[in-house]
Amino acid sequence: MPELPEVERARRLVEQVAVGRVIERVRCADDEIVFQGVTPRTVARSLTGRTVVASRRRGKQMWWELDQRPWPLFHFGMTGQFVTPAAGPLRLAAHGRKALDRSWPPRFWKIHLWLDDGGELAMTNSRRLGRIRLQQDPEHEEPLCRLGFDPLDEMPPVGEFVDALRRRKGVLKAVLLDQGFAAGVGNWIADEVLYQARIDPRRRGTELSEAEAKRIHAKLRAIVVKACEVDADKQRFPKSWLFHHRWGKDAEARTAKGEAIEHLELGGRTTAWVPAVQK
Repeated sequence: MPELPEVERARRLVEQVAVGRVIERVRCADDEIVFQGVTPRTVARSLTGRTVVASRRRGKQMWWELDQRPWPLFHFGMTGQFVTPAAGPLRLAAHGRKALDRSWPPRFWKIHLWLDDGGELAMTNSRRLGRIRLQQDPEHEEPLCRLGFDPLDEMPPVGEFVDALRRRKGVLKAVLLDQGFAAGVGNWIADEVLYQARIDPRRRGTELSEAEAKRIHAKLRAIVVKACEVDADKQRFPKSWLFHHRWGKDAEARTAKGEAIEHLELGGRTTAWVPAVQK
């Protein structure tokens, strides 16, 4: 699933391509699952002729500010992303080793827009788990109003973070995945944070020392910042990261240092961790 870095990449792409531009034409796929609470025709009508004022994101949710409300809100689900004729798709874990769709328009487009400078933009969503909504004030409506802090844009001071984390009774993997705690953290980020912080994912927030909670704060911020710096390009993630070795539940998986990786289920999600390191 696209996590914070992938959605930030999409936000920046839209900012580059569409902000300041007029949406001259819109077509929407006839998909009542992806278009939630609104018809595709209404979305197309609401966006046509509007100027894109800003491209914004919180956690895994992305929305555009237009010169007139309502505004579109996007969630990518497992495979969604924005693409242009020049900026092709980003490889996601859900793609596996399959060849990426570089056709234009892309095969699984859900919304396709033409801009007044000749540019084009499309959101793809092959598994139909993404959502497109129209809202009057996204920041103060669900789901955004229920989200916790954004680790890239709203990381709390270390003392505030430590106090909040050490009050949580749930296992740490589930706490980090809770979008009401930290918006945008998904499975691989949570595993990476706990590996680099050397903390067992089965431990609970209430069990942490102050020093351990501080390590989680530092690693969460550093990992998110680095992933966004490289525009979510997984090949440019540091070679030491667990990310490169955590997939597939391989019983023989090892980290870059040769440490054995094990897999377990926590909070309904597969968790990769390194018992020799994480205590």
